[in-house]
Amino acid sequence: MTATAKELVRPSDIAARVDALDWEQAARDLDAQGCAVLKGLLAPDQCRALAALYPDEAHFRSRIVMGRHGFGRGEYKYFAYPLPDLIAGLRPALYARLVATANRWNESMGLDVRYPAQHDAFLKRCHDAGQLRPTPLLLQYGEGDYNCLHQDLYGDHVFPLQVAVLLSEPGRDFEGGEFVLTEQRPRMQSRADVVPLAQGDAVVFAVHHRPVQGTRGPYRVTMRHGVSRIRSGRRHTLGVIFHDAK
Repeated sequence: MTATAKELVRPSDIAARVDALDWEQAARDLDAQGCAVLKGLLAPDQCRALAALYPDEAHFRSRIVMGRHGFGRGEYKYFAYPLPDLIAGLRPALYARLVATANRWNESMGLDVRYPAQHDAFLKRCHDAGQLRPTPLLLQYGEGDYNCLHQDLYGDHVFPLQVAVLLSEPGRDFEGGEFVLTEQRPRMQSRADVVPLAQGDAVVFAVHHRPVQGTRGPYRVTMRHGVSRIRSGRRHTLGVIFHDAK
């Protein structure tokens, strides 16, 4: 019998897996390039269990077909509360490791917003402002599908970092479908970065802006992300966004 996402995780297990990652290196990579790869965040059986949730509408609050909105090709579904146990454990554990970078970035960019140490407290801030809908999502791409460059904002309260976890195995489940990040610096052309991922790897990246150190001090650059065209097969991705939506 195939294990479910609920059977594959205990809160202490996922917290320990997150804590075991090299967060000092991740912080350096985020500062240097606006993204960081978290190798082996999820095990292959956890990836397969999450991808297998896609057909079960009971887990989701809405389905988006990208082509209907000009977002690209493919589709995704937003999870409903209560989130599956694996995602419910990942979200606060990752937030706790990223909040220091988020606060440091805002200070560097001259932004007054600071984020509380615990994710629950940040979610309360979102919910008090009417951002009540959960934003973790499961994306599904087939041959010829892609995701246009975009930003996941959803409301006035935005946590400046998010995470995407590749659930499928490149070379076996699909070909193509690379994660793409672009950076627009003032008065310069955009810079693109292609981030290679293996099954279970995650990429942490800037949602909207990040600071870059210039000769006259830090300045703000604009970030967007997307997925290149799937050449064959099927690709599933888990998106972990830390703010909720209106």
